[in-house]
Amino acid sequence: MFTGIIEEIGEVVAVEPSGDGVRITVRAPKAVSDAGHGDSIAVSGVCLTVVDQGDDWFTADVMRQTLDVSSLTGIEPGRAVNLERALAAHTRLGGHIVQGHVDGLGHVLEVRPGEQWRVLRISVPADLAPLVVDKGSITVDGVSLTVSAVSAAHVAEAWLEVSLIPETLAATTLGDRIAGDAVNLETDILARHVQRLLAFTTLSNEGGSR
Repeated sequence: MFTGIIEEIGEVVAVEPSGDGVRITVRAPKAVSDAGHGDSIAVSGVCLTVVDQGDDWFTADVMRQTLDVSSLTGIEPGRAVNLERALAAHTRLGGHIVQGHVDGLGHVLEVRPGEQWRVLRISVPADLAPLVVDKGSITVDGVSLTVSAVSAAHVAEAWLEVSLIPETLAATTLGDRIAGDAVNLETDILARHVQRLLAFTTLSNEGGSR
């Protein structure tokens, strides 16, 4: 479990084939400062397990399913990634509850600069659009953000907007995002549970009406 508050920007230093997935090594001095074998670290929003580590790096396996649904597909040495260690029970929950389970990929449609902030408009896959609400929480590349605008329900290609303050621009990789970039999206866990419950409620009502 994570909060979406990024602790450091790491760098992928090695990528090796591993079955149908890959094994990546990330330079991450802060993330490994108290990490142990089997611990979880979110890499740009993807929860990965530490399988090896050194003084300033860790290695993790990325399976095929994760590559298929996240921006880690095609990952190469040199890529900057957002890093967060798993939430400790005694710390403040500064962002929102983040699982590190990517729901899908969005793409940056537009970057609008302001005097002290920057607005990103990001495409949203059709199946995720109902889970995104204005002023709700969204995780973009592992960063906990508040949705500042959403497309109308009848729009064919859904989108959301997030407004990034200077701290977010400086402390995460979102400051480098440009139009066309792919980003990992994780919707709010509460919205996903409600959607699932409603699906069963609808099915039950249909069955009872026969």
